[in-house]
Amino acid sequence: MDAVAHGVLATGAAPPLYDAYRAALAGQALPLAALDLDALEENLRRLLARSGGLPIRMVTKSIRSVGVLRHLMARSKALQGLLCFSAREAAWLAGQGFDDLVVAYPTVEPADLAAVTAAITAGGHITLMVDHADQVTILAEHARQAGVVLPVAIDLDMSSDFPGLYFGVYRSPVRGAADAVALAAAIACRPNLKLDGLMGYESQIAGLQDAGGAPKTRVIRALKKRSVAETNARRTDTVAALRAAGHTLRFVNGGGTGSFETTRQDPSVTELAAGSGLFSPTLFDGYAAWQTVPAAFFAVAVTRKPRPGMVTCAGGGYVASGPAGPSRLPAPWLPAGCALVGNEGAGEVQTPLRLPPGLDLPLGAPVFFRHAKAGELCERFNELVALQGGAVTSHFPTYRGNGCCFF
Repeated sequence: MDAVAHGVLATGAAPPLYDAYRAALAGQALPLAALDLDALEENLRRLLARSGGLPIRMVTKSIRSVGVLRHLMARSKALQGLLCFSAREAAWLAGQGFDDLVVAYPTVEPADLAAVTAAITAGGHITLMVDHADQVTILAEHARQAGVVLPVAIDLDMSSDFPGLYFGVYRSPVRGAADAVALAAAIACRPNLKLDGLMGYESQIAGLQDAGGAPKTRVIRALKKRSVAETNARRTDTVAALRAAGHTLRFVNGGGTGSFETTRQDPSVTELAAGSGLFSPTLFDGYAAWQTVPAAFFAVAVTRKPRPGMVTCAGGGYVASGPAGPSRLPAPWLPAGCALVGNEGAGEVQTPLRLPPGLDLPLGAPVFFRHAKAGELCERFNELVALQGGAVTSHFPTYRGNGCCFF
């Protein structure tokens, strides 16, 4: 790993990474969540290098901290707009001064729509996602009652339905050009709605690890290659059909951290989306074409020594969403070689660990873990302790620290 990847180890003859983080965070109350700004900014540089010059819309569910969003946007003009996970989150972010907010997931919740229309009345630009005519009807009525014109975007399904295998996730029923043109026509006849853009997120390309020579990863690489050709053509054809039908699209959004190289091959795409690659959780360790460096992590304290070769830490049970299994557990990271105990895993109030030979950790010592996913870690902590150049430089409140819980 290069010097900048070490974050706090970026100068001179660096001590081991564990010792450096432990020294930098001495005196901070545990448990805590930390963010290495040197590593964060290196990950940003790597994303920009992979983007091919396209602007990047940051995915807020992977960040969940206003301070971190501002820190990143101040470092590159290529970061343009935000892709939000909640309508009320978008309305709140508009109140924090952010603009060009696209909500990636549809909502018909009245409180959500009231918050968005109020934010638009106050001058905010928020685009809501639709993939069904019934959503269009509901949004149009709320916009009419609020006296606003509500921008909406169409969510194009980008899964590949191969014979005998559904390769993707179950999102939008808009499967191609004909579906999108019909939905756009339903939007166009509503005076309080405006078609603003299209999103086509190929999750099976962006979100599946494919490094290594195991039979499963070889199959995944083959499926990805086949899916890229098919889904890029679907998005290109859909955009062309919408424009031929007289519809204007301000943006065509595609991709995620794991698919920049293939998404940018689609000439219809005007912007990319990314977030997880900035924090670099464990689910982003196994990609063949690119790498990130760990930037976000958490620390828990050793509080017990149940037997030789083991310690038990307080807390640590920060399990990620998705299909239940070992891949969703947090991973002990530093000191290297620590391992979860199979029949306990990461627990609500305690997490036992097996230590590698020759390692002894005193009571009170921190153990650093990496979360399986990016922004979900912020739901467990009120702040991210930010490190740079070997020292704590700031404390960024998370959404939770701001008193916000959007799901």
